[in-house]
Amino acid sequence: MGVFLVYVLLFLLALVSLMLLKSQKRENLNLPPGSMGWPLVGETLQLYSQNPYVFFNTRQRRYGEIFKSRILGCPCVMLANPEAARFVLVTHADLFKPTYPLSKELLLGPWALFFHQGRYHAQMRKLVQGSLSLDVFRNLVPEIESIAKSSFESMSVGQVVNTFHELKKFTLDVAILSIFTHLDTCYKERLRKNFFTLDKGYNSFSTNLPGTLYKRSVLARGRLRQILSKIIIDRKEKRSVQKNLLGSLLNFKDENGEILTDDQIIDNIIGVLFAAQDTTASVLTWILKYIHDDPKLLEAIKVEQKAIYELNDGGNRPLTWAQTRNMPLTHRVILESLRVTSIISFAFREAVDDVEYKGYLIPKGWKVLPLFRNIHHNPDFFSDPQKFDPSRFEVGQKPNTFMPFGNGEHACPGNEVAKLEMLIFIHHLVNKFRWEVVSSKSGVQYDPFPIPQQGLPANFRKQSCS
Repeated sequence: MGVFLVYVLLFLLALVSLMLLKSQKRENLNLPPGSMGWPLVGETLQLYSQNPYVFFNTRQRRYGEIFKSRILGCPCVMLANPEAARFVLVTHADLFKPTYPLSKELLLGPWALFFHQGRYHAQMRKLVQGSLSLDVFRNLVPEIESIAKSSFESMSVGQVVNTFHELKKFTLDVAILSIFTHLDTCYKERLRKNFFTLDKGYNSFSTNLPGTLYKRSVLARGRLRQILSKIIIDRKEKRSVQKNLLGSLLNFKDENGEILTDDQIIDNIIGVLFAAQDTTASVLTWILKYIHDDPKLLEAIKVEQKAIYELNDGGNRPLTWAQTRNMPLTHRVILESLRVTSIISFAFREAVDDVEYKGYLIPKGWKVLPLFRNIHHNPDFFSDPQKFDPSRFEVGQKPNTFMPFGNGEHACPGNEVAKLEMLIFIHHLVNKFRWEVVSSKSGVQYDPFPIPQQGLPANFRKQSCS
């Protein structure tokens, strides 16, 4: 008994010593430089009253590539260099969990993969990545072409359209294709209508008062669940094995033979719809602006795409997978648009424990934001970074300096599909249409992703045959 007590005392002493050492180590570390702003609100007002890039870049110049702030009541550490981003997102990802406001989690669904980490996240990511792989989508090029052609028909109506809103319809239809392959028109229309309602209130003030955008989103989310439940029942009854996301989710069994619940399937479908729509539509809107504003670049793209168009008998034969792999200039335009716009400006993580990085303390519970836009606009990595210059992608980039789709286990699993649908869209745009931007306003607005002012109002017209 006496020996046992001695062991217990030794264990307790060792434990106390470790705690003291940890406490002393924490006291010896400094928080990153920066300003926490006003009590509670911090620097939230400064962030939302200006271009976010200006906000972050001003502080980076003042404090360096690692600095602190307080945003929306949360203490934050901002990281504006490639090594720090890799530390948080890749090499030490287990120390930083993904974090989102509860209001957004409720709208998309708590089982959506990007709210998780660990085993469940790995399982869902594998399913999503498999269904969005190029091996699957190489067979869907004609289907995406058909969606693009339909989109152009609705855009070229002889009047000014909001380009961004039209492109959101296009990207949503491609997302629906990737999830369901073929879907009854009735289901598709109801799905579109309620998803757009949910989307409108996603970034609104989260109040459940009747008539507010957020409340309408909540109600639309309930209707989406009902629609998706019926689709799931139909697919289960048909017992058809399809190479799409819904098929992968329905056929999944873990090592214990457990299948996914309907809520898990529905949340991940809504999550993919959301992730696939706005970001791709935003980038594509900017591409149309950039090539519209640069006649020489537009002409060079037309030459590249015209050669493929003529090989396909003036567009009478569909694009092939191999042809989409042979559009080097158009591909560089997409990459440069992703860099300049940096639609995903930063990732949002939370430290799950006290973390030491470069002699600084990142306390447990603090939000951590790797700033992709700051990295993409750093002149040390991209000369004259504000200039739109696709030729910079004729050579490879330094590791971890170009992360338009994030990095690590939470990087966007559909990034190659997004680029594929943009290539197909641009091919048909420059071969068959002309467009004129009619807005006199320039600059950027946030909706919530950066887009040209007013969504790039433009007039699209079919080119006359010659």
